[in-house]
Amino acid sequence: MGLNVWLLLSAAVVIACVASVRIAHRTGLPTLLIYLGLGLLLGESGIHFDNAQNAQHLGLVALAVILAEGGLTTNWSHVRNAVPAALVLATVGVAVSVIVLALAVWLLLGMDWRTALLLGAILASTDAAAVFSVLRRLPLPPRLAGVLEAESGFNDAPTVILVMALSAAPTLTLSLSATLLETVLELAVGAAIGLAVGPAGVYALRRVALPASGLYPIAVMALALATYSGATLVHGSGFLAVYIATVILGNARLPHRAATRGFAEGAAWLAQIGLFVMLGLLADPGELPAVFVPALVSGVLLVLVARPASVVVSALLTRVLRIGAISWREQVFLSWAGLRGAVPIVLATIPWAAGVPGAKNLFDDVFVIVIVFTFLQGPLLPHLARRLRLSAEGEARDLDVEAAPLEELNADLLQVRIPSGSLMHGVEIFELRLPANTMVTLVVRKGQSFVPTNTTRLLAGDQLLVVTTAAQRETVERRLRAVSRRGKLAGWYGERGG
Repeated sequence: MGLNVWLLLSAAVVIACVASVRIAHRTGLPTLLIYLGLGLLLGESGIHFDNAQNAQHLGLVALAVILAEGGLTTNWSHVRNAVPAALVLATVGVAVSVIVLALAVWLLLGMDWRTALLLGAILASTDAAAVFSVLRRLPLPPRLAGVLEAESGFNDAPTVILVMALSAAPTLTLSLSATLLETVLELAVGAAIGLAVGPAGVYALRRVALPASGLYPIAVMALALATYSGATLVHGSGFLAVYIATVILGNARLPHRAATRGFAEGAAWLAQIGLFVMLGLLADPGELPAVFVPALVSGVLLVLVARPASVVVSALLTRVLRIGAISWREQVFLSWAGLRGAVPIVLATIPWAAGVPGAKNLFDDVFVIVIVFTFLQGPLLPHLARRLRLSAEGEARDLDVEAAPLEELNADLLQVRIPSGSLMHGVEIFELRLPANTMVTLVVRKGQSFVPTNTTRLLAGDQLLVVTTAAQRETVERRLRAVSRRGKLAGWYGERGG
């Protein structure tokens, strides 16, 4: 086929994937299933792709782009208190999940130890793209959302190192003895590079006056990819480096920050589309039914045994270390919310490309597990959050608006919806007692908008636009949470909105 035919086909695939996002949003069906299905259909239509090594390289780069977008859109004030617990989940939790799942499939399915450990390592990482997409549509308490978000950003790094070590070592004994030291060194190098590049990038972008606003988003994404590739070249963790660097960049007051985040989100969507369609092409539908039963057993063990065990052990450790208790309700939700997506499928190409015996069957196993359990877990998360009383529908959310006055004031624009049952219902705006330099600028009620006064009485279902300075943002969010929980006398009752 000629170049124009390939361009037309590629554009048609992207347009179909973009249109499917609307369908997925309405039905609650994860978009990755639609993209993987499209890849399978294209493969059955005659487009041939079976190069595991190319899939591995392209997949890792796509994951770096997705992780960069996750870092740039991460609100540090929301995840700061959750980072210690997330780090425990991303390290100790990953180790527990690998060991428990490997032991279970070794006992029940008769897998050899190397294959069992590879399966455990491949499935230990939660998928950043899947978790970020869920968090955008599911209102959760800030700390719980922060744990999920930070964990998905941190746990890619150790699992990639572990899978590569297990795939490359000639013997299992050698791989196990070398993996721990190698993992620690790569994580340390990656963290150091991310901590160095992030502030350096902020310093440079604040002082270099580029001739066009559109160059700033390009510069930020190029800096993110340079961080990933540079860390990888010096045998550091590129994923950890790019996530840390982009979290620093995303939370700095950079020129045209809203445009940068919008560009990064578009790049991440394109990376997801290309990644999932490519992985769908790589799979052979004719081989999947043969592995369905063992894959289903492995998935059940992962979701109902390995993941809960990793969460419980991590929760106990955070309590012992006094770095933030995780309630039993949050443990149940974290156990079910360990979503798998593109990351495990990409990781499954590593042993396949390395020629590990049985790696193709392992890839098929992981492919089936991701499809089946993403279909089961994703749509049930909103219902589970409500049943566990963890839904936080009244939580303030960011609105990215590229406006010069907001930039000059160093201000943020927040959107707040008053859910049914909130004690903010009936409160007048002056009774919110928001900090100085904070204003409720607009109220949307039953599809009609108006500019409120200090005596406007708020009602359930109202949506508010709140302008506040960056320095006061956290105080504003705490006050809004407090009033939503205890009403206008929240301070009198000792409610601080934490």
